[in-house]
Amino acid sequence: MKHSEWYKDMVVYQIWPRSFCDGNGDGIGDLWGVYSKLDYIKSLGADAIWFSPLYPSPNADYGYDVADYRSIAPEYGDLDIFKKVLDGAHERGMRVIMDLVINHTSTEHEWFKLSRDKNDPHHDYYFWRAPRRARNGARKEPNNWDSFFGGDAWEYDEELGEYYLHIFAREQADLNHDNPALRREIVDIMRYWLDMGVDGFREDAIVYISKTPGLPDQYPRLPAANGARKFTEGPNLHDYLSYYHRSVSDYDCVIIGEADNVPLEHALRYFENGEMELMFTFDHMRADCIGTDFIRRRFSVKKFKRALSAWQNGLAGRAWNALYLENHDHARVISRYGSERYRVESGKALAAAYMLLQGTPFIYQGQEIGMTNLRLPSADMYPDVQTRGMVKAASRWLSPRRVLRLTQDAARDSSRTPMQWTSGKNAGFTEGEPWFFVNENARTVNVEAEDADEDSLLNFYRALIAFRKGEPIIRYGSYTEHIPQSANFYVYSREFEERRLLVIASLVDKETYFTCPEGFNLVDGELIFKNYDLNVVVNNAFTARPYELRVYLFE
Repeated sequence: MKHSEWYKDMVVYQIWPRSFCDGNGDGIGDLWGVYSKLDYIKSLGADAIWFSPLYPSPNADYGYDVADYRSIAPEYGDLDIFKKVLDGAHERGMRVIMDLVINHTSTEHEWFKLSRDKNDPHHDYYFWRAPRRARNGARKEPNNWDSFFGGDAWEYDEELGEYYLHIFAREQADLNHDNPALRREIVDIMRYWLDMGVDGFREDAIVYISKTPGLPDQYPRLPAANGARKFTEGPNLHDYLSYYHRSVSDYDCVIIGEADNVPLEHALRYFENGEMELMFTFDHMRADCIGTDFIRRRFSVKKFKRALSAWQNGLAGRAWNALYLENHDHARVISRYGSERYRVESGKALAAAYMLLQGTPFIYQGQEIGMTNLRLPSADMYPDVQTRGMVKAASRWLSPRRVLRLTQDAARDSSRTPMQWTSGKNAGFTEGEPWFFVNENARTVNVEAEDADEDSLLNFYRALIAFRKGEPIIRYGSYTEHIPQSANFYVYSREFEERRLLVIASLVDKETYFTCPEGFNLVDGELIFKNYDLNVVVNNAFTARPYELRVYLFE
């Protein structure tokens, strides 16, 4: 069965369930809460919901350590309420996409428990290895790889006398996809959810599922995540991904791959081999950091737009882009690439900058109302396992004040605060005690307030999505970047059937002079989106205010 291309026309709303909406008052978001907000999600113009993991989990990494692939975490509900949400979404014309976490499982998963017996077939579901010995006879790890979350990528089991591999947290044991029995298990899991009515999967950390045979040391040693060259895009990766996609090809579903560290020149193979329909890339999300999200630099407009343009041009006519600025793995984009002082203005500029590109846009919960970073007074108050690892590493060579500042700017927890629904108690997220801190700005930044304000960021997103749906130029139009040398503006045009769209987005917090690129006369265009009231143009130029946005349509 050839998959249809419905994914090209959808706008996806991502839900991180723990913080979306609490329906039973226990302080934790759940599926009853999601069900109560389906009409809200539909009101945005969303066509699909992507759920971060809903599976039972000990929550060492908040659901990305799966303990059971065929059930729902009790704190979120059960299969009955999931089916109610699924049916409710379908009744409203929205599809549902599940997170599929198959690079690793929780060490609480039954497979892992069974694997601790060397004679059990499940032993080969994971990477168990005997220790090496140092010259003095001391026990050593099987190789020199590091975890993405800090420290060695190996954990020793005293009872078994072997190490297991974990390239993320020690509670997340890597699965051995070289094992055909394991691969069949994965297919069975995919088909289980598809049979229930799910419409696709986002495959977490999928480019790490094939490791270099023999698990050799990596040299030279790298300062962070040493070993990544040995387990990123391993030799059997494409075979495994093709097998998984082919095994569910009788369903009209979408496969979205998280592809960190995959360069553009490698990307087309994934699409041309039929391994996935969409790919989450990370290049544009590193415009304010060096190597890791935790090491910050000043936001580079040039780096940001260079990455977006590269993927727009590189996939044009050959594959389809996944467009996003926020998700559960990144701090809030207004606090990173925009300005909390110019929250609405920068939020609108960033929204238009990415949502008018060719591809499928993803909106993360709270992004549509301009939620910002959570700034706690102590780095120890951020619970995320990755953040804790980064804080521990940074504390060895930075002052506590500097570590706190980095944490406030970069912690994934900032995107995981409770959704801000109202100005009332706990931002309307729960009647109970919320599992995590509610951002103080919820008194003014919330759905209720923005819904009532026709000039709000929320209503801007609604208008932007409605425009996308009714405008063929967004799906079919060519892409051209203008004035790429500018350190202040991201300017591009889309063209289809003699109609042109010109996007002008200032991405700096100061006034800057803008001269229109050749081939466009602003007075001839219809100004369809803006974020300031007064729009003066003199000699095809204007002084742009901080984060000023103008989108013109030429017919």
